[in-house]
Amino acid sequence: MEQTSNKYNKWIVVLSVVIPLAVAGLFNVKIDVELPVFLPPIYASINAFTALVLIVAVWAIKNNKRNLHEGLMKTAILCSVIFLVLYVLYHMTSDSTKYGGEGAIKYVYLFILLTHILLSIIVIPFVLITYVRAITNNFEKHKKIAKFTFPLWLYVAVSGVVVYLMISPYYQ
Repeated sequence: MEQTSNKYNKWIVVLSVVIPLAVAGLFNVKIDVELPVFLPPIYASINAFTALVLIVAVWAIKNNKRNLHEGLMKTAILCSVIFLVLYVLYHMTSDSTKYGGEGAIKYVYLFILLTHILLSIIVIPFVLITYVRAITNNFEKHKKIAKFTFPLWLYVAVSGVVVYLMISPYYQ
């Protein structure tokens, strides 16, 4: 089992580095295209759906519904990928929106935003390692890391929705 999962380690490292760097780099790329829809409420909804899927997936595995759990986790990963594509697309085609709140609420917003961004980077290798341990049938190690991956990923998904709700009054 260990040898099987080791062959994925290079991919985990590469993706864990390349994804955040690509996102950061693409933020500096601006394309003059007007999108047919306003993406922030769409990708915020995807984050909310991801959070719900993660919660149901944990319920499924605790109730010995392994196939349901597996399908839900693949759905959560797919939703995260779709979110990321839409998020980058929005920021490549639109100017950033400044948060307009003042006082203590601004610091609350900044705390949530910064922890969301930081943990969205940190969670990538956790998700990938957790997934690899599942697909290589290393379920004991899968369970051990999933205990950390789940709350991190859930926080990222929920805090993404909170950030959207807090900044949404300031979109132009």
